[in-house]
Amino acid sequence: MMTFDFPVGYHALHKVKIINFQLNRWYSLGYARLEDVKWAGSQIQTFDDWKGVMTGLAKKAVSEERWINAAFYYRAAEFFVLPSDPDKEGLYDRFADLFYNKAFTGEPIERHKVPYGGAHLPAIRVASAQASLKGTIVIHGGFDSFIEEWYSCATFFAARGYDIIMFEGPGQGAALKKYGLPLIHEWEKPVKAVLDHFRLDDVTLLGISMGGWMCFRAAAFEPRIKRVIASSIAFDYLQIPPLPIQVLARFLLRFPRLMDYLAGLKMKASYQERWGINNLMYITKIPSPFEASDVLLRFNEQNQHPELVKQDVLILTGAEDHFIPLKMHYKQVNALKNTRSLTARIFTRKEQAQNHCQIGNIRLALDLMLKWIEEKS
Repeated sequence: MMTFDFPVGYHALHKVKIINFQLNRWYSLGYARLEDVKWAGSQIQTFDDWKGVMTGLAKKAVSEERWINAAFYYRAAEFFVLPSDPDKEGLYDRFADLFYNKAFTGEPIERHKVPYGGAHLPAIRVASAQASLKGTIVIHGGFDSFIEEWYSCATFFAARGYDIIMFEGPGQGAALKKYGLPLIHEWEKPVKAVLDHFRLDDVTLLGISMGGWMCFRAAAFEPRIKRVIASSIAFDYLQIPPLPIQVLARFLLRFPRLMDYLAGLKMKASYQERWGINNLMYITKIPSPFEASDVLLRFNEQNQHPELVKQDVLILTGAEDHFIPLKMHYKQVNALKNTRSLTARIFTRKEQAQNHCQIGNIRLALDLMLKWIEEKS
């Protein structure tokens, strides 16, 4: 089984935070070369440059048979491509082809199609590399993540005696692109399907990014989950902005046409807004910004049901997460009143893990997760 080096360090690669994060992300997870993402950062002046720069890196990596780099540069290119761009699906297909047929051919990857609502959820099983099985960890991302992104993390746990199941739920990866399943907040439904398919009854569930909200929702209704790890949490998306903006947003939500009009103005003014709003409509399969936002706002405190979470819980938060303010960490911790145990860890700049999902020091987070799982099993 392949092993990965998780480099330590969050680098200043671009002045725009979200672009800087994306460039750091693939490097931190072990899939990109530092010299490549540094060069990309120097070449990208606007969001319009992103696709060309990243596909250029991918083609160069292909020519040099650096298959892992190539696969994830295509994935990176796809990330900021608008859903209306005809290249979006092709970039995804190129990424998936390179991932399975070049980069990780020969790896112990079992691909599964989990029956779900008349369609399927893509899943990967990575078997433990040790003879004695310590347990099973089920991993999922959030929002628009792809199953393959977490392979480096899967091998870390599999090398240490754990069976790993990774899956894409509605709104994610091929579940959306190939099976047409839009984002939902009732995450216990795909988790149930996965646990049923693999006949699991004692698992650790790891949710990453928006998956940090989803894993608590699943744990509230699925007793086969015994331990819950949330790497980054949102708790309630309407509570993220400052209070005055929350009040204004609640008022504006009473006027759907006005909300759609304002969203249109924001999309015209900014590529980042255009990408963000279009991406939300894409993964929800709803062509109205207001109605798509309504799906996102279902990811709230009431629908999470934190009072029903009775498992052992580990929460990992970056002190300087650019997506989710630190206040949400404390709100989530305070809402989990009935857990069997609760461990909460805030990572700092000194540790190079202060960012969203500990990008900058993935190994530190994985070591903590492993130690915690072993203590709670």
